[in-house]
Amino acid sequence: MTATSLPPDPAPRVRIRVHRLVLYTVLVAVTGLFVGPFGWLILSGLKTPAELAASPVHWLPTDVQWHNFADAFHLIDFLGYARNSLIIALIYATLVTLSSAWVGFGFARLDAPGKKTLFGILIGSMMLPQMITLLPTYLIFAKLGMVDTYWPWVLWGLAAAPYLVFLFRQFFAGLPRELEEAAIVDGCGYGTIFWRIFLPQSWPVLSASFVIAFTWSWGDYIAPQLLLSTDRSTLAVAVMSTYVTSAGTPVANLQAAASVMYVVPILLIFLIAQRGFVAGMSTTGLK
Repeated sequence: MTATSLPPDPAPRVRIRVHRLVLYTVLVAVTGLFVGPFGWLILSGLKTPAELAASPVHWLPTDVQWHNFADAFHLIDFLGYARNSLIIALIYATLVTLSSAWVGFGFARLDAPGKKTLFGILIGSMMLPQMITLLPTYLIFAKLGMVDTYWPWVLWGLAAAPYLVFLFRQFFAGLPRELEEAAIVDGCGYGTIFWRIFLPQSWPVLSASFVIAFTWSWGDYIAPQLLLSTDRSTLAVAVMSTYVTSAGTPVANLQAAASVMYVVPILLIFLIAQRGFVAGMSTTGLK
């Protein structure tokens, strides 16, 4: 007798489809939480002041005000402030990425007494709120004559950033020891090993660190407001402080339109460097 074949059990396929449906639903909900505020910002930039102040809320603009973006662009020196922000962000992001890579290389590949203690102190410094160091930082730069200059961002960049040091340290610690041993046998010092062997292999972390540092500097409001005059200030400060009426009341629709244009460069940079950013964030945790 031949055994009759039983029909396949559909239960596993049904469970897989249910799990995928639940997963996609969660992903769509989380995406909505992140994209929703930006979408609301765009809608706010297309409304009139009366629609923004209306109660109940007008979700969609009755008469789309495209000219709000042109007005926001021309009412201030938008390109001038954007140029200041770009200069500061490029200076800081480039310097802090390289200095953090150098410090991370030292923590990962060099042995010295107290290295673990120093690394613990470095990581612990990430817990300090920026407001605690605000007044001492201003006093130091004022004594050095660096207020209303871009030198503070140069010094901050050369001083490395604890979080970026951690990223580079994790990445460099995962590279095989044979790389530097072979270079030492060939007569290379640690400076040459870093610049010619380790740094070229760390492009994912370099990309991620540059994007993170650029975003930090581009989005910083407190430091430019504290250290720079109006002419040298950044776009973040201009967007928050210059779109006001004669009575000092913020013009919300123009602020929203300007904020959309302010965010666009960050989105473009992330889209361009997305592959390297994701690869850098994932490879740093392999070890």
